Order: sequence, then structure tokens, then C-alpha cells
Amino acid sequence: MVLAAILAGPVATLAGAGPLAYVTNQSDDSLSIVDLDAGRERARVPVPGKPAGVAVAPDGRVWVTSPEAGRLGVYDPASGHFDQIELGGGPLGLAVNPVSGAVYAADWHGDRLSVVVDGRHLADWPTGDSPSGVAVTPDGHQILTADRDSHQLSLFDADGTRRAVVAVGERPFGVTIDARGRLAYAANVGSDDVSVVDIAAARVVATIPTGLRPYEVALAAGRGFVTNSYGDSVTVFDLDSHEVLAEIAVGEYPEGIDASADGRRIYVANWMTDTLSIIDTDSLQVLGEIAVGAGPRAFGSFLSE
Repeated sequence: MVLAAILAGPVATLAGAGPLAYVTNQSDDSLSIVDLDAGRERARVPVPGKPAGVAVAPDGRVWVTSPEAGRLGVYDPASGHFDQIELGGGPLGLAVNPVSGAVYAADWHGDRLSVVVDGRHLADWPTGDSPSGVAVTPDGHQILTADRDSHQLSLFDADGTRRAVVAVGERPFGVTIDARGRLAYAANVGSDDVSVVDIAAARVVATIPTGLRPYEVALAAGRGFVTNSYGDSVTVFDLDSHEVLAEIAVGEYPEGIDASADGRRIYVANWMTDTLSIIDTDSLQVLGEIAVGAGPRAFGSFLSE
């Protein structure tokens, strides 16, 4: 492990200051710490290696991937320290097991899912081609990867057994699991749609059209919200009927998207305009924007509340 004590003192106090967003900024090699109540960036942590993926763990630590450095990083808000673990390859999407605390990083170049436990790289599970997004069921029993260039999801048990492969749309990138752990939503950048997958049955049960190049899905208030990276918009659909309800204009090249814990707000990272857009889930209106670093991707779960 390479240790880099980047920030301490005043930054650590933000961990208990209210809802925060941790936004990976790929163009300026940093992690923005955003105070959502205040509507502004409070600090910025240097993260080498063009950070992209992010996952806030139940213990409050923030994990980030650096694809160009082949590293997995962890920021501790309590101490202000930032550490990096060598994984090799090109780690992109990641997720944290809410039960065991294991961290899973999809290696875009190595066609594997790297498993990190207690800061140690313990295992690699073979996936399909170019895995990107990762998601874990709430009970911690199953881990899913979006294998972009194989046009599929891989479904793993927690012991690393790949129990199923599900063909979805073209080039799935982000994958999101609902709060009950029953359904997964794959954003297919190549076919401009979202595949809805029944996890237990390992099959697609619905396909929902989106805008251009959908990237990732967030779920809130009985609706799905999809970033359309080439459409500068967010598609909204009903989770029960799968009906498309709206398309909301946001910043340029939206990628990462996440929902607040109370389901009232959606936050969207706009890669080319260096902002977070804030969407009200009731009115489906954009309430405003927050400036962050250069090239925000925030691919994963980036909110802490």
C-alpha cells in the first residue's frame, strides 16, 4: 500500500457536517468534497491516475479507482488521509459489500473483478470483456458486473462463483440494483436503452428506451433516472410500468448519477461542464448546479448522508 496523507484537520470535520458528495474529477486528478446543504465544494483531495469510479462505504470511507495508474484509493474523512492500493490493469467501476465490507473493482483492461478485503488485494474473479459497472445486493450475497464488450451482466455469489451470465443490450456500462435486491438495471450505451434484469431468475424482464449513450441509473421515488452522456439529459421512467415519463436537460456529457437517502434529490455529474446538477424527484425540475473539479465522472455511489 502506498500511503499519502493528503488532507487533515478542518477537512475531517466535514464528515459529520451533513450530506456530502464525493466527486471524482478525472481531468484534474482530484476528489471534490461537496457540502450539499451549502451547495458548494468545501475541499479537494489530490488523486493521481485519472480517478473515475467511486463508492462510499457504510463506514464512511470513500473508495475511488484510478484507471490510468492501476490503483484503488481510499479516503478517510475522519483522518483526512488518502491511501492507494496497487491492483494493476485499469480499475474502473467499484462497489462495497454492505455486509462484509469487501471492495470490488472492475478491471476494464484485465477482464476481471478484483476483490479487496481489509486493504489487501485478495482475489480476482474472471468476468466478460471490459467490465465497467459493479453493484452488490443489499444482503451482500451477490455481486454483479456490467461486461461492456460482452454485452452481458455477470452474476457472482459472494464466494466468487459466477452463477449466471445474462445477455442484455449493447455495451452495458453502469449497473444498479434496487433496494430489495431483486432487480438490476443495466445502462446500455450501445443500444440506447436500459435492461431490467430479474436477479434470481437471471433473465431480462423489460427493456426501456433512453436518450443517446445511457451511462448509469439511479433509483428514487418510484422512478429510474438515467444519464444520457451524448444527450446532455436524464431520462426518467416509472419503475412499475417502465413507461418513460420525462427527459430532463442537464449539463454537458452527464455520467455519474446518485440519489439522496430520502429520495427527494438526484445529483448528476456533468463531465464537460464541471458541475453537479440537482434534480427534484417530485417536480422533475433542475434546481441548480454546484461547481466541482475538472472532468467530474463520479461513476458509482458518491453520496454520503
